[in-house]
Amino acid sequence: MSTEYSGAGDPRRSIELLWGRVSTPAARRGPRPKFTVPGIVAVAVALADTEGLAAVSMRRVAEQLGVTAMSLYTYVPSKAELIDVMVDAVAGEAVQDAYTGPGWRERLAEVARDNWELYRRHPWLLQVATSRPVLGPNTIAKYDFELRAFENTGVGDLERDQLLSLVLDYVTGAARAAVLADQAEQRTGRSDAEWWAAYAPLLSEVLDPARFPTAARIGQAAGEEFGAGDPTRAFAFGLQRVLDGIALFVDRPGSPASG
Repeated sequence: MSTEYSGAGDPRRSIELLWGRVSTPAARRGPRPKFTVPGIVAVAVALADTEGLAAVSMRRVAEQLGVTAMSLYTYVPSKAELIDVMVDAVAGEAVQDAYTGPGWRERLAEVARDNWELYRRHPWLLQVATSRPVLGPNTIAKYDFELRAFENTGVGDLERDQLLSLVLDYVTGAARAAVLADQAEQRTGRSDAEWWAAYAPLLSEVLDPARFPTAARIGQAAGEEFGAGDPTRAFAFGLQRVLDGIALFVDRPGSPASG
């Protein structure tokens, strides 16, 4: 996957676009502007969803809108700022009014599932490196909402941030593996089951179980149980193990949460 970087555009222009404070054609005298920034972003997101982030350029978005790229620059100065607003736009999908789970574990699981589903709907998000975060209203609302999963636990502020990062990093890795598996089938024209059907008989001719006893035993058991693989099941299993680990910290003796 090729990588784009958030926060790579002009800081002022990005902040103005993200928070709706930019002086666009709408603020000028004359004919009513033909487009809005949210409308342009919606087109760009749809293009990324169907063709990948590499397909998103000012020219392609302009073509989708039926105008020239130069016309688009009056609304969004470059692809860098466009990516920031795209990321912020979809971040709002992971913000809910309230949690449905009663405790921190259920709430963190909800956060993880919401982010997993966000990546599955918008796999291009995995191509945006956000170590320099998008400082938009939806991204900040998402962060605020997710941190509240630890309410009434006694976990400190810095620890909340680190534990949330742990969960989100796990989700990102699991989602990346699932998306790569999807793309392998799309780009090769062969499903995982078809690939294994072709390779398994050939592997059996050369694999000596006595030389690789553990791999042979567990590989066969996993293959019989999971078939060609189930990313959703693997995600759910791994998430519970991550939460088990966090529980050792949250509920450790002497912690406020343990009483």
